[in-house]
Amino acid sequence: MKSMTGYGYHEAQDAALSVSVEIKSYNSRFLELMVNLPPYLAALEPVIRRYVGDRCRRGKVEITIRFQEHDAAFSVSVNRAAAAAYREAIAVLGDILQSDEKPSLGILLGLEGVLGIEKKRDDTGYWKRIEPVLSAALEQFDAARAREGKRTEADILSYVALLEASVKTVTAYVPTWEASIQENLHSRFAELLRTSGLAGGTFSQAEGTALENRILAETAVTLMKYTIAEELARLIAHLEEFRAEAAGNPSPGKKLDFLCQEINREINTIGSKTPILEVSRVVVAMKDSLENIREQLRNVE
Repeated sequence: MKSMTGYGYHEAQDAALSVSVEIKSYNSRFLELMVNLPPYLAALEPVIRRYVGDRCRRGKVEITIRFQEHDAAFSVSVNRAAAAAYREAIAVLGDILQSDEKPSLGILLGLEGVLGIEKKRDDTGYWKRIEPVLSAALEQFDAARAREGKRTEADILSYVALLEASVKTVTAYVPTWEASIQENLHSRFAELLRTSGLAGGTFSQAEGTALENRILAETAVTLMKYTIAEELARLIAHLEEFRAEAAGNPSPGKKLDFLCQEINREINTIGSKTPILEVSRVVVAMKDSLENIREQLRNVE
């Protein structure tokens, strides 16, 4: 499990050039890559995106690459058309001002477009110098995310353990729960007998048998409606799957978030069915644990 927040930095330099790479990331539902490069390295952006994207699944990741050549080869050319246009304009200006003063060569060279300077670019060579620095920065970045992820995972699993303990507590109340349902049904039928005048043995054996069968049938239907055995079984299965995903999936964030939705559904159903105060209190504690898990998962890749 890795955190979506991390930081990495590495630099290298020699007599020819210096390279530095800074990587930092924040929480995001999806993978967002922001690559900051010098304009003349723009052609390398797709390569860098693929390189970083292979190591990140989620998060807003900012990559800043600084690249400086100390002794770059370049060529200088003269724009003859621009120089001629400036000369003509200066001559016209001299006539208007009635001046024979000639502009210096330094002034002419400073005019826009007179000289063209072009550095010799080698994207393949640049990438060979950037790649090892980027790789080293990514190693620091991954290590930072792994350290933070380990702490987050331990915290999340502590709340999973609380949920598992709560499930055991609720399970222990199931017999009391079902006995309460049966007792309530028997009381309701007894009251029905008294109010209908059938109590005190004033009905036949066949009527008594039919009434007993009716009680059993109503009890079975009510137990099926209000029992939480299925919810507990699904809840246990979801928690087991949660642990398996956390242990085996290097980027489990989305799957764990989905499992939290399923766990929340089962907890809510248990809470809506329970007639027992103690179970209601446990359900509240379970919701609190689950909310803490979901809060931590916002930082998990």
